[in-house]
Amino acid sequence: MVSRVQLPPEIQLAQRLAGNEQVTRDRAVRKLRKYIVARTQRAAGGFSHDELLKVWKGLFYCMWMQDKPLLQEELGRTISQLVHAFQTTEAQHLFLRTFWQTVNREWTGIDRLRLDKFYLLMRMVLSESFKAVRARGWEDRQIEQLLELLTTEILHPNSQAPHGVKSHFIEIFLEELTKVGAEELTADQNLKFIDPFCRVAARTKDSLVLHNITRGIFETIVEQAPFAIEDLMKELDAQSKEEEEEASDGDESSEGSADTRDLPSRERSEKLPAGGITKRPGLRRGAGRVTDCLCGIPLQQFDYEALANRLFQVASRRSTPSQNRKRLYKVIRKLQDLAGGVFPEDELPEKACRSLLEGRRKRKTKKRLPKARLQRKGAHPPPRASPPQSPAPAQPVERAPPREQPRGRSRGGASKRKRTPRQPSGTRAEGAKVQEPERKRKRILGSRK
Repeated sequence: MVSRVQLPPEIQLAQRLAGNEQVTRDRAVRKLRKYIVARTQRAAGGFSHDELLKVWKGLFYCMWMQDKPLLQEELGRTISQLVHAFQTTEAQHLFLRTFWQTVNREWTGIDRLRLDKFYLLMRMVLSESFKAVRARGWEDRQIEQLLELLTTEILHPNSQAPHGVKSHFIEIFLEELTKVGAEELTADQNLKFIDPFCRVAARTKDSLVLHNITRGIFETIVEQAPFAIEDLMKELDAQSKEEEEEASDGDESSEGSADTRDLPSRERSEKLPAGGITKRPGLRRGAGRVTDCLCGIPLQQFDYEALANRLFQVASRRSTPSQNRKRLYKVIRKLQDLAGGVFPEDELPEKACRSLLEGRRKRKTKKRLPKARLQRKGAHPPPRASPPQSPAPAQPVERAPPREQPRGRSRGGASKRKRTPRQPSGTRAEGAKVQEPERKRKRILGSRK
């Protein structure tokens, strides 16, 4: 009797995670979470790299088999939150590392119909990795370890990440970081999160990666800058109106309340440079930051001068390709303008931009108007005036017989003569009423007889 071989629990869970029935897959996900919590609580019960690769392969095909967008979103949230089941930071980072390795390995086999669900899974896992760092108080060591992991597995030129994974990661990085840490991160911490992109943009030889980093990270920071300033101006106007109303109400009150009336305005004037007082979730006060709420997402605060200096430091090296240096210098100029208080909207206001666009449209329509009218009416443009033709001679002109060209002349000289087809001599004489030579006339008359 042959004894059955007992498979390791990781392989058993991976087989159930990739099952055909949804009930089996859901049970396997719940059991996996309990198994991770129970195993990581032991002192020597951590997972190895190969074991987590097997677990992630089962989770990958569990997501592959899931249909319907709402169920896919729920499953993606459940899978991404498994990172919090690990008790130590090293185990969490190993879990995240094996996830990105699994995505890089299986990316070429994903068809276009299943691509969106894995884009969603990547976004959720990145968001939960930021939340894991936030749970530990945004420590510098935690930030450095996470950035080293992401740079090695995705951004580094020697990584195995396909272009699709790199492009989507760069696109969602700043957005997910803003959602998780915009209210807590300082400008120096934000610069640490952006530093790997500065280094990769300076040394990469892939033009697509350079374009994605410039457009998805640096230019996004530049484009978001004016919104915070605009909202700050609105908040200042609202505060000035409130102070005027309070002052008018205070005049009606007794003179004894004058000291208490001055206290709120004094507090506002002292706390305003630190970010302003918020009466809605769009603005907040703290650490010298002002953030706006754009589509429900708070904006991050960056030190534009420090970011420009960091970019200049990496772009001015000799090893930096000239194409990368030229592209980064354009970004540096924009950041320096922002550091000096020059915003893109100040150069061209909205009304001026609108009038400029309308003027261009009018000029284009004026240029195209005559052609359009001609096409509607079905008329053709008037013909060009031809030069006046010389009148035909009234007297008949005698033509000399053609001379025989010498045989020694080259072909090039003979080809320069323009030859016209000859008409019968009788018809030509009748049509043009021109007298022909006497010899030809005698031949014609003789042939007619």
